[in-house]
Amino acid sequence: MAEPHLLVHHNGDNVGVVVIENLKAGTEMLCVVTEDNSDFTMVVNHDVPIGHKVALVDFSAGDTVMKYGQDIGRITASAGKGDHVHVQNLKTKRW
Repeated sequence: MAEPHLLVHHNGDNVGVVVIENLKAGTEMLCVVTEDNSDFTMVVNHDVPIGHKVALVDFSAGDTVMKYGQDIGRITASAGKGDHVHVQNLKTKRW
């Protein structure tokens, strides 16, 4: 198996984490779900730094982001499947 580009920690997650340097827009990523070692492919729409998130679904403002099977925040601006999810479109619900 090739090295993954993106890890998804839990089957219920709707974002994954980039695990390679210099991920470029248009790359067909190998995505691995660590919970059950399943995999899938998808195309990333933006250049995304290592450690940052990529949307696995289309998001609308107000949607909840799930990572590690946990609610990590709310979408503040729409993001499509394959888009970079970070401070430009994600905010914690704590404040």
